[in-house]
Amino acid sequence: MNAVTTQGTALVTGASSGLGAVYADRLASRGFDLILVARRVERLGVLAKSLAEKYGVSVRAMAADLSVPADLQRVADELASNPAITMLVNNAGASTLAPVVDTPKAGIATMDKVNVTAVAELSYAVLPQFKLRNSGTIINIGSVLSFHILPVSTIYSATKGYVMNFTRGLQQELAGTGIVVQLVLPASTATEIWELSGVPLAQLDQATIMRAEDCVDAALAGLDQGELVTLPSVEDQALWEQFDSARLALFAGAMRGKPASRYGIAG
Repeated sequence: MNAVTTQGTALVTGASSGLGAVYADRLASRGFDLILVARRVERLGVLAKSLAEKYGVSVRAMAADLSVPADLQRVADELASNPAITMLVNNAGASTLAPVVDTPKAGIATMDKVNVTAVAELSYAVLPQFKLRNSGTIINIGSVLSFHILPVSTIYSATKGYVMNFTRGLQQELAGTGIVVQLVLPASTATEIWELSGVPLAQLDQATIMRAEDCVDAALAGLDQGELVTLPSVEDQALWEQFDSARLALFAGAMRGKPASRYGIAG
């Protein structure tokens, strides 16, 4: 199948499996050339070859571990210097689901580097050329654990909370420009991250698990519809609107110069 490439190049992190691999397939089908970033070079190479043959687009594999500063810098340099890049999908993620005291220090460091530092630094790297052209798309993959915490998700939820607030901030900074920034907040999705995190998928309620293909297709449909925040599994969009309204009301309620009366402190 030969596609006519008119979309530019999409750089997708965490592209060797799960949501990243599906994003790569769907974007290639839309006519994007691809730069696929992941640690597992063999799997990445197979995927790159398959997508190039299937869709007739240019696909380049870039082996990189985003928890390694030198690798992260190589990807950032690509984003900063390659004028063909029109989309960044910050999909790479790391997860260790365990109480804080039972989480290896290295696991905490990896989650911080991949889920937080990489998202910020790669966005920072690509934004100057997007702003120069007044066009481009950044898709940041958060999680419903961006706004919820489980006893085993303290670190992971904290890192995904950063993704949510960072992305929402970028959206405000870039409002009125031609740059699109989408926040995607999946719930339980059938990807390898569960096994890697120490919580097998088999332990979850199977009725709550979404296929990776469905998650990405819903997220891209949300992008097409102009959604700033896409929750692929949430049927009632008003739930997010109520959550966001409550956040704004709480912030407004905090903007006063006196202690709340319940503390009994005379001002």
